[in-house]
Amino acid sequence: MNAASTQRLPLRVPTPLVLLLAICCAVSVANVYYAQPLLDAISSDFHISHAAVGGVVTATQIGCALALLLVVPLGDLVNRKRLICVQLVFLVAALIVVGISASPVVLLIGMVGVGMAGTAMTQGLIAYSATLAHESERGRVVGATQSGVVVGLLMARSLAGVVTDIAGWRWVYFLSSVFATIMLVVLSRVLPLSHVQPVALTYRKLLRSMFTLLAEERVLQVRGMIGLLMFGAFSIFWSALVLPLSAPPFSMSHTQIGSFGLVGAIGALAAARAGHLADRGLGQWTTGIALICMLACWIPIGFMPHSIALLIVGIVLLDMGGQAIHVINQSMIFSTRPEAHGRLVGCYMLFYSAGSGLGAVLSTWVYAKAGWNGVCALGFAVSGMAMVFWALTLRLTHARRVVNGR
Repeated sequence: MNAASTQRLPLRVPTPLVLLLAICCAVSVANVYYAQPLLDAISSDFHISHAAVGGVVTATQIGCALALLLVVPLGDLVNRKRLICVQLVFLVAALIVVGISASPVVLLIGMVGVGMAGTAMTQGLIAYSATLAHESERGRVVGATQSGVVVGLLMARSLAGVVTDIAGWRWVYFLSSVFATIMLVVLSRVLPLSHVQPVALTYRKLLRSMFTLLAEERVLQVRGMIGLLMFGAFSIFWSALVLPLSAPPFSMSHTQIGSFGLVGAIGALAAARAGHLADRGLGQWTTGIALICMLACWIPIGFMPHSIALLIVGIVLLDMGGQAIHVINQSMIFSTRPEAHGRLVGCYMLFYSAGSGLGAVLSTWVYAKAGWNGVCALGFAVSGMAMVFWALTLRLTHARRVVNGR
């Protein structure tokens, strides 16, 4: 068997490989979200006010943005497997820096590094899965991989809470560095080399081409803006939730607060199903239903001071809607330029990073000024903006088709 045939991949991506990619995405993305349920502990440790502690999450999102702009696109230029292994080495180092940080400055630097390496790993794996998959099953594969991201995102809060209650918040990052080391060993041995040839561009031209994609690809523009608003609403809720639940009358432990992340695990199922619907051409229809879920979720969430049961209902609606939109966005965007998956996911997730960072800062600031009702009003407004924007772009697309006689 010659070299060319050994690198030829089957039409259907093997399920064990998809599962491995999903697990690695879960482990990688968790690093970006560990800090959210720990903000009160970090605030107390470093004497940072509640109004300003959201900056810890923002520092992570700055790292995310840097990774998406400077690192993730490298997947189109160099061998993806080798790039992933190098990123894991940097992730281990950044996690250790956060764990041993003795000042807010070192903490923020470490958080930027965690955001960069964790995001580069996660999005690199998603782009890798899209490259492996045939167009007919891309939604399924991306949806399954994205399910790992959802599980990692939600389990991060639960794991962070348990570990913090047992050993302190720093051990969350020490333990994660062990996970990253194990992942490095496994992926370096079993991950197949990508069958896609790198593009013939210099690094400077590669980065410049990202701005070309942002300027020319309407699908990227539309789905990116929907993603920005969706992730903004997502971050508004999760960044602020720990503040009222850790205070009287609830006075919940980090383990109890983190357990709310488990409630949203149903979002992983929605994400996988959304991929199948996108493969069948029902992406727009599913987007509308998901946006309705995200808008409606703030009503039961608003009753959180009076009913934990209604809060749980709201979390399920928020995660179902948000993750379904995320999978559909990626499936639609990946279908535009198959040779540019790394740059496309980098461009798209820049919208995500902006939405998450702004949501975290606004959420903790609004909570300090207007309490939980203010946070819910902010989340409802951002979700409403996403619904209106989607409806307007859908109408504009329909009008263009009518004018073009299609």
